[in-house]
This record gives sequence, structure tokens and C-alpha cells, in this order.
Amino acid sequence: MPGGVVRRSVAMAFSTASRRPTPPHGLTSGLTNGGSAWAEGAGSLRKDAKVAVAKAQAVGAAQRQVTMKGLYFQQSSTNEETTFVFQERENFPVTEDNFVKLQVKACALSQINTKLLAEMKMKKEFFPVGREIAGIVLEVGSKVSFFQPDDEVVGILPLDSEDPGLCEVVRVHEHYLVHKPEKVTWTEAAGTIRDGVRAYTALHYLSHLSPGKSVLIMDGASAFGTIAIQLAHHRGAKVISTACSLEDKQFLERLRPSIARVIDVSNGKVHVAESCLEETGGLGVDIVLDAGVRLYSKNDEPAVKLQLLPHKHDIITLLGVGGHWVTTEENLQLRILKDVMEKLSTGVFRPQLDEPIPLYEAKVSMEVVQKNQGRKKQVVQF
Repeated sequence: MPGGVVRRSVAMAFSTASRRPTPPHGLTSGLTNGGSAWAEGAGSLRKDAKVAVAKAQAVGAAQRQVTMKGLYFQQSSTNEETTFVFQERENFPVTEDNFVKLQVKACALSQINTKLLAEMKMKKEFFPVGREIAGIVLEVGSKVSFFQPDDEVVGILPLDSEDPGLCEVVRVHEHYLVHKPEKVTWTEAAGTIRDGVRAYTALHYLSHLSPGKSVLIMDGASAFGTIAIQLAHHRGAKVISTACSLEDKQFLERLRPSIARVIDVSNGKVHVAESCLEETGGLGVDIVLDAGVRLYSKNDEPAVKLQLLPHKHDIITLLGVGGHWVTTEENLQLRILKDVMEKLSTGVFRPQLDEPIPLYEAKVSMEVVQKNQGRKKQVVQF
């Protein structure tokens, strides 16, 4: 896919104007009330016509822009430090048959797995930032069959995308997108799609969740953990979860449907395996979704990593016969986008989102996300 960075800059345009302007009105009533009323109606007509033109111009602003800013990260040669920078890039037309050009309305922020990118040999000087996007279709390729201009969509950009999601306009293959339900907001759609896909994969495809099964979801108050709990409850499972702080514990105890047991691991004194065996009558849980585990002894791993993570032997101990352990793999990427959006629309998923972030704060916010310091999902709203 072509892509490029240019040296000139232009003002960024963001438009939230309606795409269907209200027709001019007022002329008829003016004619029935004499000359002065006619003049007033004509003035209203001119005013409404100007508004309609302004709205049409705003909708087309993203398409007419020659350049626009996108967020990229630049990794140091030591692979220890990641720097985020805004770059100017050209607003290319849609040239691929199955691609869609999208005006981005919201983009969620997630950690960049630099190790995975290195393993896939995707080394670039500047790598696009932002993959979970929601927006309005501007143009479609000649063979696009699922979408047309003005459609509201949500999706996940592939790892090899040349366009950053944190940009005003992106190009993406239509198979990475689904329609956004009307009642779902831009930030809800972008902030839920990735975690919903991961939860769906872990519970449905990897562990075959069914009603009546018991599920342990580690760090349930995280953005992913919250969605996983809601999906497990929706499928009729009995849910146990761990909390990494008093605030997380209180949040999990307020969730409805209620969690069977919330295990507070913040002080490091509670044994997760013992609590799970007690809750299940000694049978063990059917499914475990971890948030990281310790693989070695305390002497062989850094103290920070040891604080809240269970040892792998604890997970094995608390698993029931025939149980499934789904660990946090970096390359979980599925194609269940449509069902995730349906569950968001019907209220099965109720994402834990932070306040929307303006684009100019994306660099600072992404640095916080990369350090894994936030609890709620961060979403940039355009």
C-alpha cells in the first residue's frame, strides 16, 4: 500500500456536521404575509442555503486535504525506548479495488507489542500508531461490496497497515470493518472492538465456554477483564475474578450480574489457587484467562513482576479436570468483529472507558498507555 511523509503542513480540519443538511425553508410563509414578510423569508432562505453549503464543505474537508497529521512511533536502536511523533502524510485517494477510505471519528489506544513486530520482521523507522478505529466511509474501491459512502463503520487495522489509526483519514480493506450500530457512540465502538475480539476468541474459540462452567478472569477490573467478565456472564458462566487494588475490588463487587467471588491479591497474601478450589468445592475452575504469570522462582524474576502475578504452578493447581488455560498471547487477532459490535449495541458489553482525548494530547496519552499506567481504555475522539 503506498504511503508517504511530506514536508509541507496544512491546518487540520475536523467535522462533526450533519451529512444531510436541512432543506431551506421560510419562503412560502413569507409570501403569504406581504412584502416585508417575503423579504424576511427570502433572508431565511439565503441563510439556510449558506448553512447547507457550509455543512457540505465541512463533510468534504477531509477528502480535499492535501496533507494531514498522523501519529507514529520511532523505536531506538536498543529497543528499550519508544518515541511517539506526529508526521505529515499525504491524503491519498483509494486506488485498491477492495479498499475503503475512512474519516476517523475515534481511535482507541493500546500498547504496541514491539517484540511481536520484531518477530514478524516488521521493522520500520516510523511505525503507525492506532489500530482500533471508528469512522465514516468517504470513498470505496470499485469492488467494495459491503459499504458505501456515509456508512458508519468500526474495525481493526492490520499490523501491516501503512496508515495510522490516529490520523484524520485512513485507507483499509473492507474485510477489516463492520457497520457500527446506530445507538453505539464513536468512542464506545473504538474502545470495545479489540477487547471484545480478544474476549470472544479466548472464551468461545479457545476454551469453548458454555452455560454452567466456572471461569477465573485475572485482573477483572482492566479494560479487557471487564469485557471478558460481561461475555462470560452473558453465556451463563460462574465468574471468579482477581482484583489488584481496593478500588478494583470495589468496582468488581458493583458489577451486575454479580461475580461469584472477588479475590483481592493486592497485598500478596491471598492464594488464588486456594480461593478458587474453595469456591468450586475442590473441583477447580473450568477456564482460566490470565493477565500474565510467573514462570520462574522468586529469585530469578524481577520484584516488580512478582507483585501481583500468580505462578504457573498455581494456575495448573486450580484448573479442574479437562480445564482450559488461556494465557495472554500478543498475537490474538480475530474476525468476530460484527458479533462484538452487536453485543455492545445490546448492552452485553459495557466498556470501561476514560474521558475522550483530543488529538493534540494523543502523544502524551500514548506514552502513558505504553507504560501500562492506565486502568480504563483510552480513546482519542476526532
